[in-house]
Parts: sequence; structure tokens; C-alpha cells
Amino acid sequence: MTQHSRKQPLAMGFIALLVVTLHQSFAATDAPPTVTPPAPPARPERGSYNVTNGNGTTCLMAQMGLQLNVSINSATMINATVIKTLWILNLQPNLTRSSGSCDSESATLWLSTDENKTNLTFLFSMNATSSKFYLSGVSLNATRPDTQVSESNHSLDYLRGTLGRSYMCREEQTLAVTSDFSVNTFQLQVQPFNLTGDQFGTAEECQLDEDDMLIPIIVGGALAVLVLVVLVAYLIGRKRSHAGYQTI
Repeated sequence: MTQHSRKQPLAMGFIALLVVTLHQSFAATDAPPTVTPPAPPARPERGSYNVTNGNGTTCLMAQMGLQLNVSINSATMINATVIKTLWILNLQPNLTRSSGSCDSESATLWLSTDENKTNLTFLFSMNATSSKFYLSGVSLNATRPDTQVSESNHSLDYLRGTLGRSYMCREEQTLAVTSDFSVNTFQLQVQPFNLTGDQFGTAEECQLDEDDMLIPIIVGGALAVLVLVVLVAYLIGRKRSHAGYQTI
């Protein structure tokens, strides 16, 4: 009788351990795979890219750091849904070739690199009526081991500036090209028309830069008002203190 009572707890413990093990196994099988997004690369290096026309005159100048962001369909699927992975590529100026073309109403900058056979095109257009230029089109073609990337949009309106001047944006700026492709620019300055030699015209700064400069002005103004209020309060208090003295 005593021998039977010793075996029963041992059997119950074994069954409980088996149930816990099977539960963990099924839970691990049913759980969806974890997709870890890639760590973003470092800030891209700023490069200089010029375009010359047939007589050797510079017709487009651009200085900027470029980061390409492309959403790519992944082979991984969760609940029959295709998962997109974000591919981020920084263009390295020392490995990037630049060329292009200019005419009276448009200017094109072509950038190519052997890394992923990347070809990036910027198309600038001119509005003679308003004397403005703007980025009207961006195209990307690149080859990865797992897929071919091809994105383009020629109905854009970015980097708008005045003819004879350059457009500048020191802050990071995101240019959405398509639903799956965007370009981040860093320390950008560009002028596609009416260049004088190899020098940029007077810069017109983007709203992001103006907002960035406005914040310290507002903070400085608020501090100045605060100091003035404290000073006035101190003078008033000192005057009242002197007024309360009695002459002996």
C-alpha cells in the first residue's frame, strides 16, 4: 500500500511535465515569426554633383547627402499577408558617377553607382511665367540579389526656387516619390538654371531651416522678457524698501 502511494505522485509529476512541454511546443509553433527591421545606416556623406552642357559650361550644380528608402516585398509571409522590408541605401560620393543634360526648360541629373547597379535620376523643370524652378521627377533603378527595383514619378513639385538663385535646405528633408520609395536629402543646395560660372546664386532657404532658426529667436526673446520682468520687479521692490525708511 505504501509502495503504491509513492508511485502515484511520481506519475502525476511526469504527466504535468509532459503537458507543459507540449503546450510550450505548440505555442512556439503557432507564434508568428518576428521580423526585425534593419538598423538605419549612418548619415550619408555630402557629395558635389555638376552637369555641364555641350560647350563645357556648368548648367546644374548640386551638393547634398542622399539616402534612398525602398519598401520591398519580403519572402516572409504572416497569416497569408506579404510583409514589406525597408531597404535603406546611402549614396557614397566617391563611388557615385554624375552626368546629365540641360536645355532651356529642363535639366536632368543622373547619378549611378556600381553598388546594386543603382541609377538615380532627378528632373528639374522651369516655369517661365513665375520664374521658378522645381524638382518635377525622380526615377530609381537598382538590382538586388533578391529583386529588381524600379520606381519613378514625374508629377512632383519639390525644391521650388527662383531662377538665378539656389535652393538650400540644411535640415534632413524627405521627398516622397512613390508609396514604396522616398529620398532623404541632407545639407542640400541645388541650382539647375541661370548659373554664373561655378558659383551658386543667392540661397533661398527651405521652411525647415527657417523654423529651425525661429526656435532660438523665440527662446531668446522669452528669456529677454523674463530678465526684464525680474529687473523691473527688483527695482520696484528696492524703491519701496527705501520709501519705508525714517529719517532720524
